[in-house]
Amino acid sequence: MRGLLMRRRHSAGSKGAADRPPVPAGPPAVELDRVTIRYTEADGNERVIVEDFSLTVPRGAVHCLAGRSGSGKTSLLRVATATQTPDSGEVRWAETPVVGLNHKQLAAARRKHMGYVDQGATVIEELTVLDNVLIPAMPEGITPAITERAHELLGRFGLAAAARQKARSLSGGERQRLAIVRGLLLEPTALAMDEPTASLDRSTADTVIEAMHTAAASGAALLVASHDPEVISSAHTVTRLV
Repeated sequence: MRGLLMRRRHSAGSKGAADRPPVPAGPPAVELDRVTIRYTEADGNERVIVEDFSLTVPRGAVHCLAGRSGSGKTSLLRVATATQTPDSGEVRWAETPVVGLNHKQLAAARRKHMGYVDQGATVIEELTVLDNVLIPAMPEGITPAITERAHELLGRFGLAAAARQKARSLSGGERQRLAIVRGLLLEPTALAMDEPTASLDRSTADTVIEAMHTAAASGAALLVASHDPEVISSAHTVTRLV
């Protein structure tokens, strides 16, 4: 069964059609070109998640991969972030092909182009909030400019006062915002997020959605896998999977 149902523009929240946010006209950040993803289920049947599927997410846009658990949205997110290889097709970040890159080349491309926030917004609890943010910079070295950017981002996302606190002291919503800041530290072309509001109450989830759009306003494209109706309705564009 083909997983893709449709892709369409969405309104923000309960706004009417006239108030729907326009899709930003920035350069392409993430492109999937005629991608096919399939796998064999436990009963031996082959399932097609998407077939000959193309998608372009421009910088500054929020695109949601929407669907219930098991619909394949996480598989599509993995292909878009080059942690899973498609059965066929091409993936590009900022017009740079990534399928077929060796480990070293892919790591370099990922540092430049692709931030990632996992479903649990993983943090190292014994490190400070600031040190957690700085982790992506460690392979190349932490410079004064990088530290300054970390502080600037923490301020932008409402975490400046927590910079020297241990990460274990953060609430669920604060951890998600920390993970977003960490993902944006190296100024990637795009930020991918897997179920960013799944374990949060509605009020906290709404602050995370606001943080997502703050990240997009900074110029990054956001590619978000979610089944949360509020995340879906706030996105500029949506791919629905079943």
